Amino acid sequence: MTDIHDALHRADQEVFTREPPKGLQARINFLLKQLKTTRAIAQELGVTQRSVERYRTGERKKPPKDIADRIEAAVRARWQPQVRKRRRKQAATSTGITVETRARFGYTAPIGTTDDGRIRRLTVHLPPAYAARLFDAREQGATDQQMRTIVAEGLQEIYFKDGGRRAADLEVAFTDIDYVDLSF
Repeated sequence: MTDIHDALHRADQEVFTREPPKGLQARINFLLKQLKTTRAIAQELGVTQRSVERYRTGERKKPPKDIADRIEAAVRARWQPQVRKRRRKQAATSTGITVETRARFGYTAPIGTTDDGRIRRLTVHLPPAYAARLFDAREQGATDQQMRTIVAEGLQEIYFKDGGRRAADLEVAFTDIDYVDLSF
């Protein structure tokens, strides 16, 4: 599962200042500007070069759904890279990141307290340091489990330990994720 990676990818695409091209020809032309050749586009999409040329000229207007989805994903992945980079930098240095999730949280705590995990729905704003760690981990190719650990540490410190004001010995495990959404 790639819950955290997917959530970061979705959050990245929510920061667009303009919508990406909607029409098939406009999308193919945008990809042509980015990738330079119809052959490169064809390799990226897993179709023939001739199909890409037909989409570009309007000779073919309706690609199969899976190919249309791949075209849209390729465009969105390359759309407004500077805007996304600026927002990630802002989150990592000043604004932080908001985590909304429903997952099972288990605890390791002193004797006499409960350590039974239970499903909780949380929306917690994490400071910029955690956003910076998440972005760095993603760029270095971290696994989803490593990224979950970063989010769990942030939730542990900010939500469960209330910034160090309570539950000093508490260790939180972040498992059985129903959904996780990030925004910055």
